[in-house]
Amino acid sequence: MPRLLPWVSPEGKTCFVLGDGEGFVSRMADRVEAVQLDMAEGLVAHADGMLGESRLSERELRFLARNLTRALRDVRRVAVSRGARLGASGGVPG
Repeated sequence: MPRLLPWVSPEGKTCFVLGDGEGFVSRMADRVEAVQLDMAEGLVAHADGMLGESRLSERELRFLARNLTRALRDVRRVAVSRGARLGASGGVPG
């Protein structure tokens, strides 16, 4: 079964790798996924702190929303990829 990779092509197309999950590209994908998940966790902690402040500028809120959206997209892609590898229909294990 093809593995959904945590990145897209320069043209924005979905990337997959075929194999047993032990090759170079699969190991690199594992590392990229780990970084994406760590970055999302850090961003959520940062967002919690920012949203606890009494006043945020529109610019700060836009920056936060843009980065949270990017992180959510990455985390969703990781979940779909991992769910598919577990054989779950719909992508995310229940």
